[in-house]
Amino acid sequence: MTFERACALADVPTDEALGVTVGEYDVAIARDGDEVFALQDQCSHAAVSLSEGEVADGAVECWLHGSCFELRTGKPTHFPATEPVATFPVEVRGDDVYVDVETTLNGVKPA
Repeated sequence: MTFERACALADVPTDEALGVTVGEYDVAIARDGDEVFALQDQCSHAAVSLSEGEVADGAVECWLHGSCFELRTGKPTHFPATEPVATFPVEVRGDDVYVDVETTLNGVKPA
């Protein structure tokens, strides 16, 4: 696994995601309680940034059409999206968030 620094932990809001670029991928970093998650920052339905949506109850909602994706699995929980988004391993090291974009947790290839 190759982890790269994505952002400072303090930069990740509690009710929305933070959009960052890690390697060649746009990644949405989100918190759910004390856990931090990283997923592809592109809705599988409309190809818009998920980091512009709201985070609540373990999911991120796409701002355009309301599709929701589980932070842990990337699975869609609300239509119109039917395809999952890639999720990536995350490590919090001290005050920083590191993400491995070379590996996906759910087997979905990032767009």
